[in-house]
Amino acid sequence: MERVTYTKDISALLWTGTYKTVVEINRKDTKLGTGGTAMNRKSMLKIVITTVWLAVLGVLAISAQDKYNVKVPGGLAFSEFRGYEGWQAISISRNEKVVAMILGNPAMIDAYQAGIPGNGKPVPDGAKMAKIHWRPKPNQFFPDATVPGDLVNVDFMVKDSKRFADSGGWGYAVFDYNAATDSFTPGTTAGTPPQGNDAKCGFACHTAAKARDYVFTEYGKR
Repeated sequence: MERVTYTKDISALLWTGTYKTVVEINRKDTKLGTGGTAMNRKSMLKIVITTVWLAVLGVLAISAQDKYNVKVPGGLAFSEFRGYEGWQAISISRNEKVVAMILGNPAMIDAYQAGIPGNGKPVPDGAKMAKIHWRPKPNQFFPDATVPGDLVNVDFMVKDSKRFADSGGWGYAVFDYNAATDSFTPGTTAGTPPQGNDAKCGFACHTAAKARDYVFTEYGKR
């Protein structure tokens, strides 16, 4: 019995290390002709290609940032707002620099539909809001219409009257987006507005809306 070993070096494809796929095929020359050997080589090639592809996918998955692992030092974690991408829209806002969509989790939407905070009642604990900022750009088909361009950052608010008793019952966080690395980082004091490393970064700004339980955004009729 002859043992034939094929080795495929894919280090050129993977930047995190060198992977080698070794396929060993036992072959009996007395039983296998040229056709059998060719078929074994085809099978080996398929195995190598599949292994290389799975390895590349694994490396790409590892190299991509999981935004839900990001956390403001001494403040909120991105993971506290997991699933915000699918929350219901509350309203929009824009100025010359950014266009934004404000989203709310089910608890926040229920509060709005009950008339809160416009009726003077406090927003219940567990309510959360997300505000996604993009740079505005004209719609390619209707230039007079403004649509989202590059992502700038994502802001968050969460109501927890005990946890954030010293900031009106709300915790705040800002995560800036870097398109070059496709990653998020906590906002800093160099941002606009400045963001400190705690959960109170938006408290001073939101004090203007204290009568509405520190909530600026109105729920648009629909």
